[in-house]
Amino acid sequence: MKLLHIDSSILGTNSVTRQLTANISAQWQATHPGTTVEHLDLAVATPSHLSVESLGFRLPAADDTLTPVQRAENAISEQLVQQFLAADVIVIGAPLYNFTIPTQLKSWIDRICQVGRTFSYTATGPVGLAGGKTVIVALGRGGVYSASEGGRAMEHQESYLAVVFGFLGITDVRFVRAEGVAMGPDAKAAALASAEKEIAALAA
Repeated sequence: MKLLHIDSSILGTNSVTRQLTANISAQWQATHPGTTVEHLDLAVATPSHLSVESLGFRLPAADDTLTPVQRAENAISEQLVQQFLAADVIVIGAPLYNFTIPTQLKSWIDRICQVGRTFSYTATGPVGLAGGKTVIVALGRGGVYSASEGGRAMEHQESYLAVVFGFLGITDVRFVRAEGVAMGPDAKAAALASAEKEIAALAA
């Protein structure tokens, strides 16, 4: 079994989601012996945002019109989509930045959403091609968004990721929330304790 461990927080050792993804990965390995882990730190190795150059992956690799820059961008997209497709389990740290996911994580998603690789269009609509995987997302939030209708309406982090991975055909998407981590030391401690209980239950 292959586990792809992805972090996207820019806060380094102060990151809540990095702490959670490390624990998820460790507990998964403990309960699934033989699991191999590959770590992708999107805050360090961030793929560029989609542009005319980085859209080259939509063109045939043998296309003579591709520029050297487009070929280099193609290689990045190919590496990321192969890494994603090879993983059985994907653990993602996704903090909430301005009501949504970090731009670094969005750049990764834009690279792996490839027609013919992770989804396809059919006469009856799009079909996901990346099914059979387990995705576990560690969510970090400064405030509390899940406890009210207004909070849920403002949150475009968990809701967005559920749609994206569902679009790619992944039905086993699990979320671990640490909410209210910016609401004082006691609230942060309670949020982390709650998240650790969720992680233990997921691993079991």
